[in-house]
Amino acid sequence: MATNLAKSAKSAKSGQIKEHLYAWEGKDKYGKVVRGETRAGGEAIVNATLRRQGILVTKLKKKSYTSGQKITDKDITLFTRQLATMMKAGVPLLQSFDIVSKGHSNPSVSKLLQDIRGDVETGTSLNAAFRKFPLYFDPLFCNLVGAGEQAGILEDLLTRLAIYKEKTLAIKAKIKSALTYPIAILSIAFLVTAVIMIWVVPAFKQAFSSFGAELPAPTLFVMSISDFFVQYWYLIFGITFGSIYFFFQTWRRSLQMQRTMDRLLLQAPIFGAVIRKATIARWTRTLATMFSAGVPLVESLDSVGGASGNAVYLDATIKIQTEVSTGTSLTVAMQNSNVFPSMVTQMVAIGEESGALDSMLGKVADFYEEEVDEAVAAMSSLMEPIIMVILGVVIGGLVVAMYLPIFKMGSVAG
Repeated sequence: MATNLAKSAKSAKSGQIKEHLYAWEGKDKYGKVVRGETRAGGEAIVNATLRRQGILVTKLKKKSYTSGQKITDKDITLFTRQLATMMKAGVPLLQSFDIVSKGHSNPSVSKLLQDIRGDVETGTSLNAAFRKFPLYFDPLFCNLVGAGEQAGILEDLLTRLAIYKEKTLAIKAKIKSALTYPIAILSIAFLVTAVIMIWVVPAFKQAFSSFGAELPAPTLFVMSISDFFVQYWYLIFGITFGSIYFFFQTWRRSLQMQRTMDRLLLQAPIFGAVIRKATIARWTRTLATMFSAGVPLVESLDSVGGASGNAVYLDATIKIQTEVSTGTSLTVAMQNSNVFPSMVTQMVAIGEESGALDSMLGKVADFYEEEVDEAVAAMSSLMEPIIMVILGVVIGGLVVAMYLPIFKMGSVAG
């Protein structure tokens, strides 16, 4: 909560909240009618900015937008790739923003890019323009863009950024797909079981009441569970979905909860190994991208911990950064953190000795990304039969329990 308040205060202090997008029309110094859009804190600022450019404003209106879809990591990744491609082809920066924003189907993305374009058009550096939107452009993104602007190799660093974000997005998608399948199947199984308990079993119970014979123990057990479901169904669904909602809200808002869950996820059977490999892949890929861009090692580590997506590796990165800043080699600092396999530290040691640290880190990232691919494929093939067995036992057990009295009556009649 304190962090959120600090961010809000910082945003208010910087004036970001007060800025709006203005559509304007005017005449340049040759008398030609020109039109455009500018993002600023008020009409007076727009007039002053355009006057400095030799434009006499005749019409000025604050522009309102219909809300579009949420801006996702995929949108930012696609924008980075498109911007890098156009700049490689020699398209001017402002024109590149125009092309991408007008061709995007999501109005939210178009608005974001037009806001950034407006800042750049008024003389703001691209790096500074991106920093005004920390929700979409993290420090790593902004630092690399800033390094590219200073070194005059912006298109090269945008290409590296695009590759980095594409690989990171691919890893996240694989982890989500591996987790989504079993969760979806088990959720459907719960709903099917609830339907059977609330509507199907009571119908059997009513039919069995006229049998006049003692029912088998499995049937009685299922009926007792069904009675509980029928009587307290609102509590069962309320507690189940309420607990899930409360858990994810607490996970999102509580730093301590996030740290605890990150530790538990790394130790979880089956899934833990995949998550650890994906985290190491992101960690090494981020450091390789930053270091290859010429960002000093200590500064690179500022962005690496957060990009790993795991609190355990964030804490380890802070410790590594402290040791490296006092003269310890990266290899020794990583060994002292006790979160990296020996293969990773050995590759880093070779990179430090040969002066090709970024290359070695890239190879480690490639290796672990392949490991994640194989682990997800193996896990998917393993989860399918396990889930089928669980569904067979639950659903099949219910069906057999309800048909046992019918089989019993058939054998007696025979």
